[in-house]
Amino acid sequence: MRIALIKGDGIGPEVINQAVKVLEAVSERFGCGFEYQEVLMGGRAIDETGVPLPAETVDICKKSDAVLLGAVGGPKWDGLAGSLRPEAGLLGIRKALDVFANLRPAVIFPQLKSASTLKEEVLGDGLDIMVVRELTGGAYFGEKKRVDTGHGIKAWDMMVYTSLEIERIARKAFSIAGKRRKKVTIVDKANVLESSRLWREVTGEVSKAYSDVETAYMYVDNAAMQLVRNPGQFDVILTENLFGDILSDEASMLTGSLGMLPSASIGESGVGIFEPIHGSAPDIAGKDIANPLAAILSCGMMLKYGFNMEKEADAVFKAVNSVLDNGYRTVDIMQRGMITVGTEKMGSLVADSMRHNREGMK
Repeated sequence: MRIALIKGDGIGPEVINQAVKVLEAVSERFGCGFEYQEVLMGGRAIDETGVPLPAETVDICKKSDAVLLGAVGGPKWDGLAGSLRPEAGLLGIRKALDVFANLRPAVIFPQLKSASTLKEEVLGDGLDIMVVRELTGGAYFGEKKRVDTGHGIKAWDMMVYTSLEIERIARKAFSIAGKRRKKVTIVDKANVLESSRLWREVTGEVSKAYSDVETAYMYVDNAAMQLVRNPGQFDVILTENLFGDILSDEASMLTGSLGMLPSASIGESGVGIFEPIHGSAPDIAGKDIANPLAAILSCGMMLKYGFNMEKEADAVFKAVNSVLDNGYRTVDIMQRGMITVGTEKMGSLVADSMRHNREGMK
């Protein structure tokens, strides 16, 4: 499998290096092969080429089987025009690869349950939610305009969706739910928005092809409340771009640490983007204290959703779980009585657990 590596800025290179270390352990244990090609994007690309997304990067990513991405950006480039900022590279590569489905799991490892913002009685047996967010439509990409009416400024953002855009993301969500607990909750605002009514019509038709998956609908304001009231009721949450942006961040914070959260952005081309959801954190870059587990778990998502390697993906999850079982923690998830380790050591512990097929490294 050919993997384009975009290590990014700040702590990006540190955590991606540990993710590659774990992938090499996967290769040794299961006999699969990975080829890596590092390409530039974000702040480092601006420094070296003058643009946040060089054409060569796009070309190499399109020819790869997956993209493994570290965080981009930082205060160094904040003064640049919007089209030249590191974040423009991120939007550009998403568009170039036509990744329209953002998968963001919110999972609490049992060892970190006390770190959640929710009481343990609310969490129950734990938290395992998959938010499937439409990534290339809606208000973020609709017409935006301001006019001076003579009586003040008027502005609008068009929330536009086509039935085909809704259908393709719905099929992704129902397919994922079929491999989980077989429930999809479609979150919208159909009591007010015409685009949401179209979402209900199209998803209703798509659901007929997935008779084994339960379909539920929920208004977005209620969904936001239910996520903190009774998160265990959700399996897969399917929603449009703006609502998904908000709800996925809300769900992620229920797990206790951004350093534990991976994500995947996929489409029909087969070339997905897999990345931790945390930022570049330039204030801690180079200090060997960043948590690499989100990047490592993003590799697990790449194996599962990018390469259809379910067994290998499960092994990555189990290796992380095993290392946590044995009390190892980076500073962001440190608990009393546990053992503090740095970025490099945490990556090595997970790789060793994977390589030796053991229940952790005592």
